[in-house]
Amino acid sequence: MANVSTAEGWLTLPDSHKLYTKTWKAATEPPRARLAVIHGFSDHCNQYGILFPTLAQQGIAVYAFDQRGWGRSVQEPAQKGRTGPTRQVMDDITTFIRSLPEEEPRVPLFMLGHSMGGAEVLHYAATGPKDVLSGIRGFLCESPFIALHPAGRPSPITVTLGRLAGRVLPNRQMVNKLDATKVSRDPEVCKDYEADPLCHDTGTLEGLASMLDRALELETGKVVLREGVGEGGHTRLWVGHGTADQICEYQACRNWYESVDVEDKEMRVYEGWYHKLHAEPGDDKVRFAGDVSKWILERCDPIAEDQATAEAKPKL
Repeated sequence: MANVSTAEGWLTLPDSHKLYTKTWKAATEPPRARLAVIHGFSDHCNQYGILFPTLAQQGIAVYAFDQRGWGRSVQEPAQKGRTGPTRQVMDDITTFIRSLPEEEPRVPLFMLGHSMGGAEVLHYAATGPKDVLSGIRGFLCESPFIALHPAGRPSPITVTLGRLAGRVLPNRQMVNKLDATKVSRDPEVCKDYEADPLCHDTGTLEGLASMLDRALELETGKVVLREGVGEGGHTRLWVGHGTADQICEYQACRNWYESVDVEDKEMRVYEGWYHKLHAEPGDDKVRFAGDVSKWILERCDPIAEDQATAEAKPKL
């Protein structure tokens, strides 16, 4: 898009593993907000269509990376899906956030996660380092993985056997193919996803078990998002979900959202939309990008933020 600049790079983790990074910014104006993005399963940060350039045009600098085991952060086949346990995933997010440019400390920072990444953002908000969380103004989740859609859930026996096997062979790879036709109502988006070699559908037993555990801990309330964890002692939460999502269950997400006891929260329900809200047909993806940018920018100005907090209500 015009007036948007991008920059690619590499982030070296404490164990010397390298993560691919990419930034989207307005080319001529300083950012009004910053957004750290956590992508989903079998996904990478260049799979988000118009979303990041659109946010950048609105004054929101987007910082994204390919998680360990995914996208361009995979340097050899043995690394596919090798995310490590939840502790490793959380540590990687911390390293990424702490690596953001030091010249922008006064620009409000937000986090956005999609699908698996949405659950990771919620876990991070509930369990992350206090010094990092105190600098995050708001948490956004797109189609977060609270529970798989009933049609795609593995049986309890399969999950139990997988966890046991994962303890013995944690790095054993297993293909867990997503049905490309379920990611979007736009056939071209589905074709692009199916043809993308970086969306490799491969997890490890340890990584898949950890992903399922993170979702279950959110759904059952073992991990709880509480008031007071973000910047200024406030937890600010935005959730977007399509009612026709066939990958992550909408009703489980809604039930979880209603259980969250924080003052400034909002849920946007997209009737009939699929999993990738940022890649739905026609003007729908534009509407989604607008909803995200509006919520973020309302919380960048202190006066606007106070008003948004006072007026925040579930939009169900």
